[in-house]
Amino acid sequence: MRGTREVEDLLRRHAPQVLGALVRRYGHFDLAEDSVQEALLAAAQQWPGDGVPANPRGWLIRVAARRLTDLLRSEEARRRREESAAQLTPRDAFTAPPPGEGRAPSEDDTLTLLFLCCHPELSPAAQIALTLRAVGGLTTLEIARAHLVPEATMAQRISRAKQKIRGVPFRQPSPADRDARLTVVLQVLYLIFNEGYTATTGRDLHRSDLAGEAIRLARAVRRLLPEDGAVTGLLALMLLTEARSAARTGPHGELIPLDEQDRDRWDREAIAEGTALVEEALSQGPAGAYQLQAAIAALHDEAATAGATDWPQILALYDLLVERAPEPMARLGRAVAVAMVHGPRAGLADVAELEDRLAGHYRLDAVRAHLLEKAGDTEAARAAYESAAQRTLSLPEARYLRMRAARLEGG
Repeated sequence: MRGTREVEDLLRRHAPQVLGALVRRYGHFDLAEDSVQEALLAAAQQWPGDGVPANPRGWLIRVAARRLTDLLRSEEARRRREESAAQLTPRDAFTAPPPGEGRAPSEDDTLTLLFLCCHPELSPAAQIALTLRAVGGLTTLEIARAHLVPEATMAQRISRAKQKIRGVPFRQPSPADRDARLTVVLQVLYLIFNEGYTATTGRDLHRSDLAGEAIRLARAVRRLLPEDGAVTGLLALMLLTEARSAARTGPHGELIPLDEQDRDRWDREAIAEGTALVEEALSQGPAGAYQLQAAIAALHDEAATAGATDWPQILALYDLLVERAPEPMARLGRAVAVAMVHGPRAGLADVAELEDRLAGHYRLDAVRAHLLEKAGDTEAARAAYESAAQRTLSLPEARYLRMRAARLEGG
């Protein structure tokens, strides 16, 4: 028998593969996604008490297939779908998984699902939202927070996206279409990884299932496009960042900041692979955002101690990054680098310029608090830590931020 948390992790890992198997076999992406969600709910209710089936993926496919068949045969959809349902429903849908589904679906199923969610009929925002939901397994609330929009807005966006790709064949796109969708695919993988590395909600800081799935898919995309510098750079960035995950939390799940981590716990094998990939990515054409971020991560990982970090070089890379991709989070990272090179007041000036772009986001307050503390303004730093703690939905981050605030108050 497995605990509820272990079952949740198992379900999250299987969800995109189950959805890919159903869409490949039956089509009807929107109904298949609903059916998979119901199968996941049934498993979450039954497995902790009854035990996990010997073939959990086959169980999920069978239950989801039953629900999908019910939807296809429902009175509401009968006139439009009855004939299609009769043709598509396998005879054994009610007794066993579809042929071959007892085995793990091929990696191509999830990869095909990834490219399907990035179909050109969808807007970029809808592509990202749908992929995070279907492939990444993120909740609507988590996706909404990542995009700084209300949950209801994100729910509508995802629903419209599912309707738009109804009937689109489930197959790998042509090379031309694949290249056109690649930018969004990489952005989605980056967001999935970030949610895994630092979960925006919940009791855990790190969601290894999401981070691992993003790395696995990035490797799969790289096998398709080994000469693409952005793909190589993204995989390098993931590996170099994930290499530090074991040292980011203490024995009770508390957050440990980068400059206080035990670097002996970093994954040196992943760092070596990531560093080699950075060098390869930088030789594959002009450096884009992923290559530059990977180069910054490599400089952090290669430093023997926090004091040995090459901050001037990191700042130079951030200058290139914000020039080519002036996203607010990149500019926030640059503000920290500015503070480490030119002093906290210089960094605070950069943070102030981001007020409009990141108003209400806890990371802005957290960085401000850190720089105010370095500048010696303890009262303002304490207030900023408290503000950041109130705004984050991550319990480990909230505990860490409150601890910093309490430490300053005690001082």
